[in-house]
Amino acid sequence: MTAAVPFPANRIRPRERDAVIAALRAGVVPNLGLQHVQVGRAAEIEAIVADLTRISDGGSSVRFVVGAYGSGKTFFLRLTRAIALEKRLVTVHADLSPGRRLHATSGQARALYTALASNLSTRARPDGGALPSVVERFVMQALARARVENTDPESVIHAQLDELTASVGGYDVAHVLARYWHGHEHDDEQLRTDAIRWLRAEFDSRADARRALGVRTIIGDGNIHEHLKIMSVFVRLAGFDGLLVCLDELVNLYRLPSAQARSANYEQILTMINESLQGSAPYLGFLLAGTPEVLLDTRRGLFSYPALASRLAENTFARQGLADRSGPVLRLENLSPEDLYVLLTKLRHVYAGGDPTAYLVPDEALTAYLRHCAARIGDACFRTPRQTVKGFLDLLAMLDQHPHLEWRDLLTRVDLTDRTDPSDPADPAHPTDPAHPTDLAPTNAHGHDRGTPTGGRETDDPDDDELARFRL
Repeated sequence: MTAAVPFPANRIRPRERDAVIAALRAGVVPNLGLQHVQVGRAAEIEAIVADLTRISDGGSSVRFVVGAYGSGKTFFLRLTRAIALEKRLVTVHADLSPGRRLHATSGQARALYTALASNLSTRARPDGGALPSVVERFVMQALARARVENTDPESVIHAQLDELTASVGGYDVAHVLARYWHGHEHDDEQLRTDAIRWLRAEFDSRADARRALGVRTIIGDGNIHEHLKIMSVFVRLAGFDGLLVCLDELVNLYRLPSAQARSANYEQILTMINESLQGSAPYLGFLLAGTPEVLLDTRRGLFSYPALASRLAENTFARQGLADRSGPVLRLENLSPEDLYVLLTKLRHVYAGGDPTAYLVPDEALTAYLRHCAARIGDACFRTPRQTVKGFLDLLAMLDQHPHLEWRDLLTRVDLTDRTDPSDPADPAHPTDPAHPTDLAPTNAHGHDRGTPTGGRETDDPDDDELARFRL
């Protein structure tokens, strides 16, 4: 029998290498191999680690990660999730969108909760889909405790679930978890599946939930925040240290055409901040990412809501140019030239699969490429490194496919224009003509948002300034 050849410790596995290269060339964050390309952000990571430690100790946290488009917000959120999983926290994450909001009346808030619950991750299941395993772990721990105490497992489970009933909506969650235990005990797979579906907010009607589980309520638009608090308590009962909620693309709330809908969503954010400051949401943290205008715009952004403006306003020293990482707003600083050089060396190393003998360009090419970027796009290569990274990987890909080419000949032909930047006037998908407002949702003939029926509470405000910009 032939012994397996160990994988070299200094090499990068092909699966990770391909995932990193493909994702970064497409302008998105890779799911694997973040550790191979992480550079800089030491101060920001230190602040986030302090937040995660506070959550594990029974505290709460709310952070707003603010940076320009392409500055690495999504990468930073994914890196934070990886750190949280290493610290034995459970994470849930989702992107906000027109169909997924913090507050709504037509199912958008429930859709957000479903996405969060579906993406629930643990250290053993970092890619999501870990909710069934967390529930199963809770049941198995209860069985182990019952064996040690020589008691009835069902009584142990009900005793632990009593902690959930102290929260609003907790009684129904405890009932559903008890039904899952019943399905586990009697090998009823359908009952266990229905319990997981209810916990993911996948039931559309109370009648269906009552027939399947004997519970009279469902997780809907009006109670997702309360259920996130309940989830933070439950993961503690399952043996984890807390829950981190990551929400990206905050700009989609900023772009809501209805002032009433924006205010309702901003009110939910205010509730998160207040409960975090007051300590009424233990073992729970929120991390939200957005661009500067989402925060600072006094007409549509978070600062347009007076209570939020007072909570998120920078202190005197921060307004004088000193970085303040103790408040709720965490600004992503520009990468230094040294950081960007280190990043290029790591990208070259990843592309070569961790084999220095397979490098496609010498060190001289890295400095020459940085000079080219600085000459073409100025400080944007440090402020928003996405295109710098993409252009460098495109260069390596061409050299890999055409070995006869010289890197100096290709260097001046690298295109650093970001066609996916919403602020790019050349992007036809995001016109800047006032006749084509970039942030209006699809409307019907009466100007109402198609995603919100006029009979709901979130109809377009007839006095909303967005209608003043409408052109035929």
